[in-house]
Amino acid sequence: MPAISTVLMLIVLIGLGVWQLQRRAWKFGVLDAFAQAERNPPLPLTGNPAPFSIVSVTGTLRADLAASYAAELRVDVLGTQLIVPLERPAAPTVLADLGWVAGAAKVRLPSGTVTLTGFVRPGEHPGWFAATDNPARRLFYTLDPPAIGAGLGLPSVAPFTVVALGGPAPPGAPDPARHLPELPNNHLQYAITWFSLAAVLLAVFVLFVRRSRA
Repeated sequence: MPAISTVLMLIVLIGLGVWQLQRRAWKFGVLDAFAQAERNPPLPLTGNPAPFSIVSVTGTLRADLAASYAAELRVDVLGTQLIVPLERPAAPTVLADLGWVAGAAKVRLPSGTVTLTGFVRPGEHPGWFAATDNPARRLFYTLDPPAIGAGLGLPSVAPFTVVALGGPAPPGAPDPARHLPELPNNHLQYAITWFSLAAVLLAVFVLFVRRSRA
């Protein structure tokens, strides 16, 4: 019975280690795609863009429907991400994440037709521990475009968000993202951990067998 249990556990531990190596290779591919996207010019926004692709979209910002997403502390200043609907002719409205703003700051937004460059962020769904949205105050804690759109009274919005990219913002303007998200790649360490546990388990089993024979 100990031999069977050990073999089963070894299969599980080694399988987890191999899976982490596969995840590592996949993560390198994602990071390479991110780097390539940042080197290339932005693509025109289509109806079904690839997640985290860098796109260019033109429309009119609905500053009267600006909303807040999440909360972020920067240099002891509590702020939020500013979400503003971008209306497009003959196309669904897109929620634009224009960047971080201080909580009590007055924000200046451009009027008229604007062209926004940013990356496509897929929609999310609230988890078990997610804070509850407050549509009445336009405070949202999950980046769920349909839910945010409904909270703002918009009948239909694109199922993704365009996160603005740019340089340092002037005073009074939202501070956009500088680059695509930085994804950690710790899968090699995880794989070493699982393989090490498998080695320890095998060593313990060998000692057990030797003592049993003695």
